[in-house]
Amino acid sequence: MHSFTLIFIVTAIGGLILQLWLARRQAAYIGAHADQVPSAFAQSVPLEDHRKAADYSLAHLKVERWDLILSILLLFAWTLGGGLNLLDGALVKIGLDGLWQGVALIIATVLIGALIELPLSIWRTFGIETRFGFNRNTPAGFAKDKLLAMLLTLALGIPLIAVILWLMESAGSLWWLWAWAVWMGFSLFITWAYPIWIAPLFNTFKPLENATLRDRLEALLKRCGFRSNGMFVMDGSRRSSHGNAYFTGFGTNKRIVFFDTLLKGLDDDEVEAVLAHELGHFKRRHILKGLLLSALMALLGLALLGWLSQQGWFYAALGVDRATPALALALFMFVLPVFTLFVSPLMSRLSRRHEFEADDFAAQQTDARHLITGLVKMYRDNASTLTPDPVYSAFYHSHPPAAVRIAHLSTKIPA
Repeated sequence: MHSFTLIFIVTAIGGLILQLWLARRQAAYIGAHADQVPSAFAQSVPLEDHRKAADYSLAHLKVERWDLILSILLLFAWTLGGGLNLLDGALVKIGLDGLWQGVALIIATVLIGALIELPLSIWRTFGIETRFGFNRNTPAGFAKDKLLAMLLTLALGIPLIAVILWLMESAGSLWWLWAWAVWMGFSLFITWAYPIWIAPLFNTFKPLENATLRDRLEALLKRCGFRSNGMFVMDGSRRSSHGNAYFTGFGTNKRIVFFDTLLKGLDDDEVEAVLAHELGHFKRRHILKGLLLSALMALLGLALLGWLSQQGWFYAALGVDRATPALALALFMFVLPVFTLFVSPLMSRLSRRHEFEADDFAAQQTDARHLITGLVKMYRDNASTLTPDPVYSAFYHSHPPAAVRIAHLSTKIPA
């Protein structure tokens, strides 16, 4: 057995054991605190809603365990099990070769993986989400969304993959630097185009009609120096009763989007505070920092791929008989998450720090009490657990635990 094969197996199984252990901790912690609302929420969250949130989280954890097991089985099937090798051979036998054989290989692995994971997606939507009263989608709507997402993946993915594979074959030893430039250009284009071309394929967006609220929010935008091409309401209720708000795009295409479900659940003071939080990410340059971090990680990742693609042992140790740009890319896509899993806590910690900074900004622009009440309503209405396991939360969660976040905001309330 090649030494890298052993490292790969041990790391993958170790990651699975770690994630299953974290899921078990989370389930035990939530279950142990399901019958008592935390004191910080005792006056605002009924015990019935707290128990619902616990049951909802536990239901998702059960699916998460199956998802983890399925993922590692697929990982080993594609690599050491010879699945990728068989698919490569089958494409060659039907007459495909060269660049387009490589494109077909990458696209086929993505589509096959999505098809295998489809049953769990269906269960989450029509099992868990329906049982807890959140799902409003229909089987026809679900199928339409999946088909549209697949077609969009093909329309955008095929040209991108073709260019990357062409660069791997034709641009010399520094192909990865050119590929990084292409990837960054593609990412920026998608970010710019998403609000006006992509998002409307899945949802309907209408300008915010509440004149009183709109004027109030526009005044907030002016105070914060944020320019956008409008505030829009998205028909999130067509699929789910979960609520949220976000801003998207960049340059002249920045948009502020509210789920219609959010506007129904919060009053104007709370909506303004939630928007101030989102603007905090902009003002504290979290978007720019995230973009720069992503660019750096992409550059390092592609440089690593550039080196690995020239190493014969990389292919042999992972169950592949020949070395091609497409097989190198496919193997890298499968293997990279195995080794980057352990970086997750660092990324989560950075994200939680950004959330605190955005909350601090919101407390400067609005009354912190309004953000607190708005967040509590969102926790309640979205059945978000108020009692996550601290270790699980530190590893996975991009937002601080509810009690920690509320306690932090409480210190911002004027005496």
